[in-house]
Amino acid sequence: MVTANASEAQPTGGPPAPRGGIDSRWWVAVLVVAAAAALFWPRSENSKTTVPGGFAIDAAGRPVKLGPRMAPVTLVHFWATWCAPCVEEIPALERFRNDLADRHDFRVILIAVADNPEKVRSFLGLGQDDSVLFDPSWDVAHRFGSTQIPETYLIDRGEVVEKFIGATDWSNPAVRKRIEDRL
Repeated sequence: MVTANASEAQPTGGPPAPRGGIDSRWWVAVLVVAAAAALFWPRSENSKTTVPGGFAIDAAGRPVKLGPRMAPVTLVHFWATWCAPCVEEIPALERFRNDLADRHDFRVILIAVADNPEKVRSFLGLGQDDSVLFDPSWDVAHRFGSTQIPETYLIDRGEVVEKFIGATDWSNPAVRKRIEDRL
């Protein structure tokens, strides 16, 4: 008959005793505390997204900073004539811009991405309009975080406050109200 030493006996029932490691329940507790801190930690006013720097090209082919061209509330719209949804969206955006043309605190800036300036001017029916800029290499669009077009960014006093991805219905009263409430 073989008998087991008391120090060699395994406990019955319950979880096995940890062997020099940390109990998994401790890791769960750490993760819960970290998640709660990330969600509820106070954020400073500096955590807002500001308008990125960089240069676009104006109608005369000169590099220009975007910032000085902005009004207190500005829509920065990335688009192209080779983009079918963009071409469909532009007339409604132009009507919206014209509806607010008397507001000096609002502006729409159209940035044609990887597009031919002559095609853009012909499509829009303009000459040297300073609200139309060009981004031949996606530099400005990528600084904003755009990876597709059309995309529109609502800028309120130098901060990006909303992003419209894809073609937007600029005649939609709810969309218009979100912008007009900032004026």
